[in-house]
Amino acid sequence: MALIMKYIDSMHHYMDKYGDPRTKEWPLMSSPLPTLALCLGYVYLVKVLGPRLMENRKPFQLKNTLIVYNFVQVVFSAWLFYECLMGGWWGEYSFRCQPVDHGTTGRAMRIGVSGWLTGHYNFRCQPVDYSNHPKTLRMVHACWWYYFSKFTEFFDTFFFVMRKKSSQVSTLHVIHHGCMPMSVWFGVKFTPGGHSTFFGLLNTFVHIVMYTYYLFTALGPQFQKYLWWKKYLTALQMVQFVLIMVHAFQLLFIDCNYPKAFVWWIGMHAVMFFFLFNEFYQSTYKVQKQKRAAAAKKREAEALLLQQQQQQQQQQNGHVANGSANGTLSNGTGNKAADYYVRGDLPAEMELTQRPATNTHTAAQ
Repeated sequence: MALIMKYIDSMHHYMDKYGDPRTKEWPLMSSPLPTLALCLGYVYLVKVLGPRLMENRKPFQLKNTLIVYNFVQVVFSAWLFYECLMGGWWGEYSFRCQPVDHGTTGRAMRIGVSGWLTGHYNFRCQPVDYSNHPKTLRMVHACWWYYFSKFTEFFDTFFFVMRKKSSQVSTLHVIHHGCMPMSVWFGVKFTPGGHSTFFGLLNTFVHIVMYTYYLFTALGPQFQKYLWWKKYLTALQMVQFVLIMVHAFQLLFIDCNYPKAFVWWIGMHAVMFFFLFNEFYQSTYKVQKQKRAAAAKKREAEALLLQQQQQQQQQQNGHVANGSANGTLSNGTGNKAADYYVRGDLPAEMELTQRPATNTHTAAQ
């Protein structure tokens, strides 16, 4: 126990020494342990406790709740995307490498004036601005709210559990949601702003699209015809991770005043999620395509078999009709005579035919 406490004290000392002092006193920022506890609690709740509680209960419908939740998430993601732009990416961050400038000149102050699309935030290398300029602090606040949004996304899974949509609570889903708060915490603690915020910029845009899709899904079956682009949403998520990989790993080959540890941290997260999403894409959409192709072939085979059966039936009906007609013409009373042995009665025509012969024979006698 003493060893554990010593390790925790060392960790806190490291956090205080190297952490960003601007976020030190913010909620959940003093230590990674509360965030880790929330992530582990999330995994336990959605994989163990939640399914156990719902085992003998009917699934909740939650239609109105889902509509409100997804709408709020769309607005929240749109606001975060806007803050990332105005906090750095709208023109202040440039596409060329830009080293840290801790001075107070006009150029140094301009780094925090706007953001990624105003010209000075660098898509190749954008170091962190640790100043207290209002625009710089705007990006720092955007980073914390982005971190907070990872907790609100836990409700995606909570609603799946409450609706007993166990197939939706996949390994990919739980890993993605369970890892993100812990991952983003380190960024807010040590590098809130600069190069790493490119991840949040792309991710908030993807979430605008994603929660819009979920919103239309929650509105009911009448909107299903507008949801043909589901698989393209997954493709968009994979493109996102490819861009993040390229953006992060390029710093391994150029000189930039940005921590290499965070290059690997962000880049490897993107690699992991790319392969997880790619596996989901392959197993979901390619399998569905194969199933649809197999179903189409089955329908074609069944239609062909039915057509053949109908043709055979028509041929059999034709033979029966021809056989009946031929039998009547060759032996006009043959079928009627056979009825005697079945019903035990003698046709009237046969009686009329036989009676004269009997009388003639009697007269002859």
